[in-house]
Amino acid sequence: MAESFGTLLRSLRHTGGLTIEELSHASGVSVRAIGDMERGASRGPQRRTVEALADALRLDDAQRTVLSEAARAGRPRQEAGAPGACELPRGVGDFTGRVRESALLRELAEAAGQGRTAVVAAVSGAAGIGKTALAVRAAGELADLFPDGCFYVDLRGMDPVPLDSGAVLSRLLKALGVAERRIPADEEDRAGHYRALLRERRCLIVLDNAAHEGQVRPLLPSDGPVMVLVTSRRPLAGLEGVHQIPLAHLASEEAVALLSAIVGEGRAGAESEGVARVASLCGNLPLALRIAGNRLQSRPGWTVGHLAARLGDEGRRVESLAAGDLSVAAAFALSYRQLSVEARRVFRRLALAVAPDFGVPMTAVLAELGPGEAEDALEELVDCGLLLSPYPGRYRFHDLVRLFARARLSEEESIVAQRQARRRMDDWLLEVATVAGRWFEPDHGAPPLDWSSPVGLDGSQEAQEWLQLEGEAWLAALRQAARVGENARVVEVAGAMHWFSDLWMHWGHWPEVFELSAGAARAMGDRAQEAAHLNYLSWARTYCQARHAEAEATALRALELAREVGDVRQQGWALVYATWASWARDDEPSQEVALGYTRQAVEYFRQAGDTEGYAHAMVSVGNCLRRIGRVEESVRHSLAVVERLRDPAFGGSPAIVSHAVGAALDLVGDGYLELGRWQEAADHYRQALSELRGRPIVRAMAVSLLNLGKALVRLGEVEEAREAFREAVELYEGAGDTARAARVVRELDRLRSGVHEALDERQGGAADLAPAAVDGQ
Repeated sequence: MAESFGTLLRSLRHTGGLTIEELSHASGVSVRAIGDMERGASRGPQRRTVEALADALRLDDAQRTVLSEAARAGRPRQEAGAPGACELPRGVGDFTGRVRESALLRELAEAAGQGRTAVVAAVSGAAGIGKTALAVRAAGELADLFPDGCFYVDLRGMDPVPLDSGAVLSRLLKALGVAERRIPADEEDRAGHYRALLRERRCLIVLDNAAHEGQVRPLLPSDGPVMVLVTSRRPLAGLEGVHQIPLAHLASEEAVALLSAIVGEGRAGAESEGVARVASLCGNLPLALRIAGNRLQSRPGWTVGHLAARLGDEGRRVESLAAGDLSVAAAFALSYRQLSVEARRVFRRLALAVAPDFGVPMTAVLAELGPGEAEDALEELVDCGLLLSPYPGRYRFHDLVRLFARARLSEEESIVAQRQARRRMDDWLLEVATVAGRWFEPDHGAPPLDWSSPVGLDGSQEAQEWLQLEGEAWLAALRQAARVGENARVVEVAGAMHWFSDLWMHWGHWPEVFELSAGAARAMGDRAQEAAHLNYLSWARTYCQARHAEAEATALRALELAREVGDVRQQGWALVYATWASWARDDEPSQEVALGYTRQAVEYFRQAGDTEGYAHAMVSVGNCLRRIGRVEESVRHSLAVVERLRDPAFGGSPAIVSHAVGAALDLVGDGYLELGRWQEAADHYRQALSELRGRPIVRAMAVSLLNLGKALVRLGEVEEAREAFREAVELYEGAGDTARAARVVRELDRLRSGVHEALDERQGGAADLAPAAVDGQ
């Protein structure tokens, strides 16, 4: 009886005086694969593996023949024509990226056969993201670990009728050497025969383009030294015991590298900016990059910049990404056809969304669905790779998919239906924005009892989160309302924002919001509203743009209008805003003018009965006194303000008055700091912060923490000072104020080294100078 391949290989290795490790190094065949062969787990390795081993063992022709015959005898007997069945398709030589995923697949392949259960990995992702390319590339690289063969089947999951699992089993059985007459007619018997064969063979099975779990489940072996690699546009989350490998879009540098490899490094190097631009316009999607690269290859007269210009036309970009039988639009269309009616409608209408991401409530409004139905449709779109879900409850398009959705909307829905959907979305966004903003108004608060919406606003925290999360969406709706002349609506929405705006001062869009509303009030001929919204705009120009001269002029224009209509309250606020703007001028005459502004504001607020305005004007008086050098008077004044505001008879909005108390205490701390009374300064800063945290204005709290830290350093309480500085850094970083954050980090570094220099936060502009500035009215 002829020796088995494993026995013969061991004998030849011993004769050659080689260890398994040395043979592996010499042949390129892995240690594990050689071990499997010698143990008999792999009885008939493929020809190229046998040749590599023979070369490493330096066998003569006779020995090579014996070894090859032993390998052939160990392989399953195949019918004529079986060679070539289920062969891997041609890979791409310019494969780029996917380093992490490739490493994970190799790790899984090396683990195959170590336990009793077969290894199954599922690669999922959107159309054109490179699932098949990765699977084929990985199979080729891992072939040496699977000496009994690598087999591939396209399950045709995007076809109207995907490949039946019974037919797939028949193909695989033939590829494994089972004669067609011996393949069972019953699908369950086929699956059993397939699993039995794989229990003894070290094989890799690639199941590409799966439609759903039901198609794949009969094709998964239960145990044996085998690995199955499945690709699908859906995540196939219902499969048990599967290693899920979702694919994201390529990183920018990977996309540029892939496009460069396709068009040639010389051409890419000569037009590097154009290559980067084309990669960006392709959304770093591998299919789109390959099509773009192929178009450039087939058109040597084109420059990369020429293609970038063509792709720059959003209306034609998706259609332009086609070359031969490759087409981005066709790839997306295959997924689109798989959708339910509701999901198709959601997909089309979400093209109307202006913000980069969106949630369930807005989707429900756009698609005229209930929240539950809308969420189901969104998840269906995620499963089909047509939407991304960056975190729970939020969804977004890939850029090219958004353009495809826009094309579907244009082709499948009338202009009237599109306009109605857009109007419905904008009306809802502005309505919710108004209700949410009024949570922070002294005279409003919770929504009316009869108000209902797909989004809940059960508290001010929920209102703030919604306004920030949907900021780009409701701002776009506000712009549209201004464009079409809905002036009263614009004034109403912006008016609902003015107490909320300083809680999100770093947003950056408040100048635009209040420019729109001031212009709308002017168009209505409503001078009282124009005065109010010019006041809001003055605040935004001071604290969001540091355009102090314009801010003061805007406030003084509001003062003129308020006087014309006899609005004493708005005259008071105009003078407060003019005061805040004037603090940027650091000369004593300007500060004397500011003191005059704010003292007059106090009188106007007293006349108008505006307790919130009165509180903040009184705080501003103390700040003006300190700025002109009357520090002790500022401290006495501010302590009196604290006592007055804490009197229960004072009234006003508890949240806003409490914040004014915090601002006054902060001023007391500033005064004591200037007087060198470190302990009293630290005590008052601590008290101030306890009040300010109730209505946290980031920049004001950061300044208080900086000053607290300075006082604590003087007192030798270095660890508490560090904590104050660290919190200030977090607040600045959260607000995107990296410059001030860096200054505080440097102060922390000095503390760590035992060297302290006074940190003068007041060199950063008027935004740092304000006493917890609040946008009032």
